[in-house]
This record gives sequence, structure tokens and C-alpha cells, in this order.
Amino acid sequence: MEVFGHYGYEGTSMQLLLGGLGIARQSLYDTYGNKRDLFLKAVKHYVDEKSSDVVTYLAVMVPVKQAITDIFDVVGETLRDEQRRKECFILSSAIDRIPHDPEIAELFAQDKVRLEEALYEALVRGQEQGEFSISRDMRALARYLYYARYGLTQAAKLTEDPLVIEQITTVTLSVVEQE
Repeated sequence: MEVFGHYGYEGTSMQLLLGGLGIARQSLYDTYGNKRDLFLKAVKHYVDEKSSDVVTYLAVMVPVKQAITDIFDVVGETLRDEQRRKECFILSSAIDRIPHDPEIAELFAQDKVRLEEALYEALVRGQEQGEFSISRDMRALARYLYYARYGLTQAAKLTEDPLVIEQITTVTLSVVEQE
């Protein structure tokens, strides 16, 4: 994930993959298949792991506003950490492949439905518990939060300034706090 995250799909050579994995070329083919197969497996693993964590946390954490704050704090912390942020860049590389790779496009389409629904259900639960105004459009807020989470990764590719990530996170969370 780190190699693909750092160099992108196109920029990742077989030599970089072999060095990053610490294995011989034949072992890579025997274990993972070709470069695209390995990339797809890495993206699936990364997306599933991160999304599962979010879905699980949203299902159990109360209050909902705190759960959303915690989720964005973790994203922000990750993107401010030089080592961990490189792994996150696999998302940008994968998103770049969507127009050219129907399997990756489908992976992200399914993930969007899963995460947006988990956010929506949590927000509705928060609305029922009085955390949000009854007049707020929870579907629109769920959609916004879904895209804002991915937007942070894109911002981290454009700047290494941790203050920028912190500011974007703060503004995003201010939308959650609005009444």
C-alpha cells in the first residue's frame, strides 16, 4: 500500500514493488498475480479495513457528533503523520484509476453506498436523540461527510503543512455542529 500510495499506480515499477515487498519477481507473480492484481488487492484491503472501522464505530458510538469528530480526528492525525499518510495516498491513486478500471470504480461505488448509509443512519439516530435539528437534511450531511473524508486525502497530497489539514477538519466539523 505504501509503495502504491507513494508513487501512484502508474509510477510504481516492478522494481519498486519487489523492493517494497522484499520478494523476488516470481514470488510476486505466484502470490499476487500482476501489478494490477496486487494494486486491486491492496486497494480493496485498505478501503475495506478503513470503512469497516468507520461503520463499526458509527454503529456503537454515542453521541453521534462525538463519533464523527473522532473519525475526522483520526483521519487528520493520519494525514499529519508522514509515514501513515503515504499509505492513504493509495486512495488518490485508486480514484485516478476509476475512469479506466470498472472493477475499481465498482469497489468505490459499493464503498460509497456502505459508508454514506452508515453515516446517514448514525446522523438520523443523532437527530432522534436531539443532537441535530429535525429540519436538517441528514442524507445531504452524510453525503457531504463522505466526500469530505476523501477530500482530506487529496488536500494532503497538495500540501505537507499539517495546519492546512487541521483547518479543513475544523471547518468540516463545524458543519456538523451547525443547528
